[in-house]
Amino acid sequence: MKKQGLIIIGLIVFVGLIIGLTYVSHYNKIVKLQEEAKGQWANVESSYQRRMDLIPNLVNTVKGYAQHEQETLTRVIEARSKATSITIDPTKLNASNIEQFQAVQNGLSSALNKLLAISENYPDLKANQNFLELQAQLEGTENRINVERMRYNETAKLYNAYIKYMFQKIFFSGREELGYFKAEEQAAKAPEVKF
Repeated sequence: MKKQGLIIIGLIVFVGLIIGLTYVSHYNKIVKLQEEAKGQWANVESSYQRRMDLIPNLVNTVKGYAQHEQETLTRVIEARSKATSITIDPTKLNASNIEQFQAVQNGLSSALNKLLAISENYPDLKANQNFLELQAQLEGTENRINVERMRYNETAKLYNAYIKYMFQKIFFSGREELGYFKAEEQAAKAPEVKF
Protein backbone atom coordinates (compact mmCIF):
# COMPACT_ATOMS: atom_id res chain seq x y z
CA MET A 1 0.00 0.00 0.00
CA LYS A 2 2.83 2.34 0.87
CA LYS A 3 4.55 1.49 -2.36
CA GLN A 4 1.44 2.41 -4.41
CA GLY A 5 1.14 5.69 -2.49
CA LEU A 6 4.77 6.54 -3.25
CA ILE A 7 4.25 5.70 -6.92
CA ILE A 8 1.16 7.94 -7.07
CA ILE A 9 3.00 10.76 -5.29
CA GLY A 10 5.95 10.26 -7.63
CA LEU A 11 3.66 10.43 -10.69
CA ILE A 12 1.96 13.58 -9.37
CA VAL A 13 5.34 15.19 -8.76
CA PHE A 14 6.55 14.11 -12.20
CA VAL A 15 3.45 15.44 -13.96
CA GLY A 16 3.63 18.65 -11.91
CA LEU A 17 7.28 19.02 -12.85
CA ILE A 18 6.50 18.52 -16.56
CA ILE A 19 3.66 21.08 -16.40
CA GLY A 20 5.87 23.52 -14.49
CA LEU A 21 8.75 23.17 -16.95
CA THR A 22 6.36 23.57 -19.88
CA TYR A 23 4.90 26.70 -18.29
CA VAL A 24 8.36 28.18 -17.67
CA SER A 25 9.49 27.31 -21.19
CA HIS A 26 6.49 29.00 -22.80
CA TYR A 27 6.77 32.02 -20.53
CA ASN A 28 10.46 32.39 -21.37
CA LYS A 29 9.67 32.17 -25.10
CA ILE A 30 7.10 34.96 -24.76
CA VAL A 31 9.62 37.11 -22.91
CA LYS A 32 12.29 36.38 -25.53
CA LEU A 33 10.00 37.30 -28.43
CA GLN A 34 8.84 40.43 -26.64
CA GLU A 35 12.42 41.51 -25.96
CA GLU A 36 13.36 40.88 -29.60
CA ALA A 37 10.49 43.13 -30.67
CA LYS A 38 11.59 45.81 -28.20
CA GLY A 39 15.15 45.56 -29.49
CA GLN A 40 14.00 45.85 -33.06
CA TRP A 41 11.86 48.83 -32.07
CA ALA A 42 15.02 50.47 -30.74
CA ASN A 43 16.59 49.95 -34.18
CA VAL A 44 13.57 51.64 -35.79
CA GLU A 45 13.89 54.59 -33.43
CA SER A 46 17.62 54.79 -34.07
CA SER A 47 17.04 54.97 -37.83
CA TYR A 48 14.47 57.71 -37.40
CA GLN A 49 16.85 59.55 -35.09
CA ARG A 50 19.50 59.45 -37.81
CA ARG A 51 17.05 61.18 -40.12
CA MET A 52 16.28 63.77 -37.43
CA ASP A 53 20.00 64.49 -37.07
CA LEU A 54 20.40 65.13 -40.81
CA ILE A 55 17.52 67.58 -41.10
CA PRO A 56 19.07 70.69 -39.44
CA ASN A 57 22.10 70.54 -41.76
CA LEU A 58 19.87 70.03 -44.79
CA VAL A 59 17.62 72.95 -43.80
CA ASN A 60 20.62 75.23 -43.22
CA THR A 61 22.12 74.30 -46.57
CA VAL A 62 18.86 74.98 -48.41
CA LYS A 63 18.32 78.18 -46.42
CA GLY A 64 21.53 79.62 -47.84
CA TYR A 65 20.31 79.20 -51.42
CA ALA A 66 16.54 79.51 -51.20
CA GLN A 67 15.70 82.34 -48.83
CA HIS A 68 12.22 82.86 -50.27
CA GLU A 69 11.26 79.23 -49.58
CA GLN A 70 10.79 80.07 -45.90
CA GLU A 71 7.35 78.44 -45.72
CA THR A 72 8.74 75.06 -46.83
CA LEU A 73 11.68 75.34 -44.43
CA THR A 74 9.30 76.20 -41.59
CA ARG A 75 7.13 73.17 -42.39
CA VAL A 76 10.15 70.88 -42.23
CA ILE A 77 11.27 72.36 -38.90
CA GLU A 78 7.74 72.06 -37.45
CA ALA A 79 7.35 68.48 -38.74
CA ARG A 80 10.72 67.56 -37.23
CA SER A 81 9.67 69.09 -33.91
CA LYS A 82 6.42 67.07 -33.93
CA ALA A 83 8.28 63.90 -34.85
CA THR A 84 10.79 64.29 -32.02
CA SER A 85 7.97 64.87 -29.53
CA ILE A 86 6.36 61.49 -30.24
CA THR A 87 7.98 58.51 -28.58
CA ILE A 88 6.51 55.16 -27.73
CA ASP A 89 7.24 53.21 -24.60
CA PRO A 90 8.53 49.84 -25.89
CA THR A 91 6.11 48.07 -23.54
CA LYS A 92 3.19 49.77 -25.34
CA LEU A 93 3.84 48.95 -28.99
CA ASN A 94 0.15 48.53 -29.79
CA ALA A 95 -1.50 49.33 -33.12
CA SER A 96 -2.80 52.73 -32.00
CA ASN A 97 0.59 53.98 -30.79
CA ILE A 98 2.39 52.69 -33.90
CA GLU A 99 -0.23 54.37 -36.11
CA GLN A 100 0.19 57.68 -34.29
CA PHE A 101 3.99 57.43 -34.53
CA GLN A 102 3.80 56.56 -38.23
CA ALA A 103 1.44 59.46 -39.00
CA VAL A 104 3.85 61.99 -37.52
CA GLN A 105 6.81 60.41 -39.33
CA ASN A 106 4.86 60.45 -42.61
CA GLY A 107 4.22 64.17 -42.09
CA LEU A 108 7.95 64.71 -41.76
CA SER A 109 8.64 62.61 -44.86
CA SER A 110 6.16 64.69 -46.83
CA ALA A 111 7.76 67.96 -45.68
CA LEU A 112 11.23 66.64 -46.56
CA ASN A 113 10.06 65.57 -50.02
CA LYS A 114 8.79 69.12 -50.65
CA LEU A 115 12.09 70.53 -49.43
CA LEU A 116 14.05 68.29 -51.77
CA ALA A 117 11.70 69.11 -54.64
CA ILE A 118 12.41 72.84 -54.37
CA SER A 119 16.05 72.13 -55.07
CA GLU A 120 15.03 71.70 -58.71
CA ASN A 121 14.42 75.46 -58.84
CA TYR A 122 17.94 76.26 -57.64
CA PRO A 123 20.75 74.96 -59.87
CA ASP A 124 23.43 76.28 -57.49
CA LEU A 125 21.84 74.32 -54.64
CA LYS A 126 21.65 71.15 -56.73
CA ALA A 127 25.35 71.52 -57.48
CA ASN A 128 26.34 72.19 -53.86
CA GLN A 129 28.49 69.28 -52.62
CA ASN A 130 27.18 69.56 -49.05
CA PHE A 131 23.58 69.40 -50.28
CA LEU A 132 24.34 66.42 -52.50
CA GLU A 133 26.00 64.55 -49.63
CA LEU A 134 23.14 65.31 -47.25
CA GLN A 135 20.63 64.22 -49.86
CA ALA A 136 22.49 60.93 -50.38
CA GLN A 137 22.72 60.35 -46.63
CA LEU A 138 19.02 61.07 -46.26
CA GLU A 139 18.17 58.59 -49.02
CA GLY A 140 20.33 55.95 -47.34
CA THR A 141 18.67 56.67 -44.02
CA GLU A 142 15.20 56.32 -45.57
CA ASN A 143 16.26 52.90 -46.86
CA ARG A 144 17.50 51.93 -43.39
CA ILE A 145 14.22 53.08 -41.87
CA ASN A 146 12.31 50.88 -44.30
CA VAL A 147 14.50 47.86 -43.55
CA GLU A 148 14.20 48.33 -39.78
CA ARG A 149 10.43 48.75 -40.02
CA MET A 150 10.19 45.49 -41.98
CA ARG A 151 12.36 43.72 -39.42
CA TYR A 152 10.23 45.09 -36.60
CA ASN A 153 7.07 43.87 -38.36
CA GLU A 154 8.62 40.40 -38.64
CA THR A 155 9.47 40.22 -34.93
CA ALA A 156 6.02 41.59 -34.03
CA LYS A 157 4.43 38.93 -36.25
CA LEU A 158 6.34 36.14 -34.48
CA TYR A 159 5.31 37.48 -31.06
CA ASN A 160 1.68 37.99 -32.07
CA ALA A 161 1.41 34.50 -33.53
CA TYR A 162 3.01 32.90 -30.48
CA ILE A 163 0.68 34.53 -27.96
CA LYS A 164 -2.28 33.19 -29.96
CA TYR A 165 -1.28 29.53 -29.51
CA MET A 166 -3.66 27.52 -27.35
CA PHE A 167 -1.27 27.08 -24.39
CA GLN A 168 -0.53 30.80 -24.27
CA LYS A 169 -4.22 31.69 -24.60
CA ILE A 170 -4.99 29.52 -21.57
CA PHE A 171 -2.08 30.40 -19.29
CA PHE A 172 -0.93 33.82 -20.52
CA SER A 173 -4.15 35.49 -21.61
CA GLY A 174 -4.37 39.25 -21.58
CA ARG A 175 -1.17 39.87 -23.53
CA GLU A 176 -1.70 42.66 -26.03
CA GLU A 177 -0.68 42.19 -29.64
CA LEU A 178 2.06 44.39 -31.00
CA GLY A 179 1.16 46.88 -33.71
CA TYR A 180 2.56 46.84 -37.22
CA PHE A 181 3.85 49.49 -39.58
CA LYS A 182 1.54 49.72 -42.57
CA ALA A 183 1.90 51.20 -46.04
CA GLU A 184 0.56 54.70 -46.50
CA GLU A 185 -2.91 54.87 -48.04
CA GLN A 186 -1.68 56.60 -51.20
CA ALA A 187 0.93 53.85 -51.66
CA ALA A 188 -1.82 51.51 -52.82
CA LYS A 189 -2.79 53.86 -55.68
CA ALA A 190 -0.71 53.77 -58.83
CA PRO A 191 0.43 57.23 -59.89
CA GLU A 192 -1.22 58.54 -63.03
CA VAL A 193 1.27 59.31 -65.77
CA LYS A 194 0.25 61.52 -68.69
CA PHE A 195 2.30 62.24 -71.79
